[in-house]
Amino acid sequence: MNPSVAVVILNWNGKELLNQFLPGILLSDYDNLQVVVGDNGSTDDSVTFLQEKFPQVKIITNDVNYGFAGGYNKILERVEADYFILLNSDVEVTTNWIKPVITLMESDDLIAAAQPKIKWHGDKNQFEYAGAAGGYLDQFGFPFCRGRLFNVYEMDKGQYNDIKEIFWASGAAFFIKSKCWKEAGGLDADLFAHMEEIDLCWRLKNLNYKVVYSPDAEVYHIGGGTLQTENPFKTYLNFRNNLIIMQKNLPAGDAFFRIMIRMWIDFIAWWHFLLSGKPKFTLAVSKGHWHFIKSILKTAKKRARHQKPYAQHTGVFNGSVVWAFFIKKIKFFSQLN
Repeated sequence: MNPSVAVVILNWNGKELLNQFLPGILLSDYDNLQVVVGDNGSTDDSVTFLQEKFPQVKIITNDVNYGFAGGYNKILERVEADYFILLNSDVEVTTNWIKPVITLMESDDLIAAAQPKIKWHGDKNQFEYAGAAGGYLDQFGFPFCRGRLFNVYEMDKGQYNDIKEIFWASGAAFFIKSKCWKEAGGLDADLFAHMEEIDLCWRLKNLNYKVVYSPDAEVYHIGGGTLQTENPFKTYLNFRNNLIIMQKNLPAGDAFFRIMIRMWIDFIAWWHFLLSGKPKFTLAVSKGHWHFIKSILKTAKKRARHQKPYAQHTGVFNGSVVWAFFIKKIKFFSQLN
């Protein structure tokens, strides 16, 4: 029998998305599967709706909204399976989206986490923002993807149809061995949302595990289902959390050096938002930096027990993706070197 798999969807007031995408998930071609909806303190009638329309789905409830990270931690404490798949509620799956990824992960004990090919629901030939063909970081901690640099999205022409070890797997469709989830301690609830999957992958890599991309399975993500891209709170979380995860996972001297440079790069973004007439986004960057500084002592207590030198990690671009994109006008992942 195949390893047991639990597809776990964290829901917060997402009744319409569940109605749209759960039927396809329930048709997934995998013979040892349970589908779980973890309700994260919804105030709509999501739970009643699920009980009536999808009685085959297991429902686990949180008393309040603990955010993406905290919500998943509390739900997964009550799920038993060999593999967890953290699946966003705004993702459409294909019939054979599970087996290729599990087969790949079963082939190597060191593979802890993985993602399928993630494309945009609005155009299923185009890679999607939150994952595309696998996540990378540049030398100053900026995340980007094979198939997506900033706001440029590549069309899928088979250019990324290779199995690849990456730095981070997308939280939109995140596969992880449950034993590795427990060993790493799950997600960092203090991050609330955004970049928590990068932090988890980084901690796994510091434990000498691998994160991989499987091109033989694909899903289609709407994106921005909970927080829209043009949202100052999302900007705040991204700037704050990026600095926090660098402090947590880099060797001390390396962390200080890279964070100092990163904050100067963020200052350029601050000016960009200000001159573009987006004062709320300017304030979001300032707030993100201030809250990072306030949390330095707390974050120091959560630093990984083992930090590998940054350059030793697979999936790190030894350059600045900001410089490459905005100054050198490089728009495609394949042009980075």
